[in-house]
Amino acid sequence: MVNKNQKILVLFLNNIYNICVTLIFKGGTIFMAFIDDIKNKAKQSIKTIILTESEDKRVLEAAGKVKKEGFANVILIGNEEEANKLAKENNIDISGISVINPEKSEKYEEYVNAFYELRKAKGMTVDKAREMLKDNMYFGTMMVKMGDADGLVSGACHSTANTLRPALQILKTAPGTKLVSAFFLMVVPDCKYGENGIFIFGDSGLVENPTADELSEIAISSSKSFKQLTGKEAKVAMLSYSTYGSAHSELTEKVIEATKLLKEKMPDLICDGELQLDAAIVPEINASKAPGSPLKGEANTLIFPNLDAGNIGYKLVQRLAKAEAYGPLCQGIAKPVNDLSRGCNSDDIVGVVAITAVQAGQQ
Repeated sequence: MVNKNQKILVLFLNNIYNICVTLIFKGGTIFMAFIDDIKNKAKQSIKTIILTESEDKRVLEAAGKVKKEGFANVILIGNEEEANKLAKENNIDISGISVINPEKSEKYEEYVNAFYELRKAKGMTVDKAREMLKDNMYFGTMMVKMGDADGLVSGACHSTANTLRPALQILKTAPGTKLVSAFFLMVVPDCKYGENGIFIFGDSGLVENPTADELSEIAISSSKSFKQLTGKEAKVAMLSYSTYGSAHSELTEKVIEATKLLKEKMPDLICDGELQLDAAIVPEINASKAPGSPLKGEANTLIFPNLDAGNIGYKLVQRLAKAEAYGPLCQGIAKPVNDLSRGCNSDDIVGVVAITAVQAGQQ
C-alpha cells in the first residue's frame, strides 16, 4: 500500500528526472560535453603525448587526470626528483607516469646527432645541438620527431614562441601547407549558434596581420581542423566590420580578396565573406544583410582579419559567455604540437591533451 508521503516522493523524483532529461536531451539528441566526446575518440587509438613543463603543478595535476581517465599515455619532461617532490607537496598522484630528464635519457646522444643532421645546413654543430637538447621543449619535440611520442603540449608557463620555435625547426610544416597558424576551439554553453555552441576561432593565437593569401590559408586549415575534431562540415565565415560592401577600406578589401582566394582554392567549401559577426552566425540577420549567402547564418568556423580581433574575440566569449576555450591549438605542423594559455588550469590542459591525441590519431 503506497501512502501519501510515498506518492509525494515519487512525484518529486519524477519531476527531478524530467528536469534532467530536459537538460540532457536537446532537439531529440543526447547532449554530451564536447570534450568528453573528444576523450572517447582518443580512447579509440591511444597515443603518447609529451608534457614538457613538469615544474608546474597544473601540468602534474593534468598528467594525473589523463592517466586516471585513460584516453592517452603521458610522458613528462623534467627533473624526476623535483617533479615527484612537487606532486607530493600538492597531493598529486603521478605514479606510473614517466618523467624523463633529457640529459639522463639513454637516447640523449641519439637525439643530439639526429638534431645536428637536421640543422647542420643552418650552422648547427654537435656541441650546440647537445646544449640545446638540454631544453625540455627541444628534447620533447625530438621525441615526437623520432617517433617516441605522437604529439606535444606546452605553454602553461612558457611563451608561444618557446613552444613553436622548436616545432618549426624540427618538425616543420605539414605537406601541402603554406602556413602554420593557431586556433581556439570554443565550446559555448546553452548556445544555439554554430555547431550547437561549438566554434573554431582562427587565427586567435599566432599570425599577427595575415595577408589576404595567408588569411585564405588560415581558413583552409581551420576548416580542416573543424572537420577533424567534430566530424561535421565546416561553415566558414570571413569576418570584417563590413558585410557585402557596407563599408569600404583597405581592411575590408583584404577580407574580400581572401574570400575570393578561398573560394578558388576550395570551391566545395561552404564559406562566405566579408561578413559582420552577427550576419555570420544569426540566420535572421544573415537573411537581411547577406541575402543568398551560402552560410545562411550558420557559420561554425570564424576567421578573424588579424590577431587583435581574434584574440580579443575569443577572450570576450570565454569570459562573458563562460565558454570553454581550448588553445591556442596549432595547425599546419607536420605532427601535432599545441600551445597553452598561461592562464590555463589543469582541466584546460587535460582538454588540450585529448585534442592533441585525436589530432595524432587523425594524422
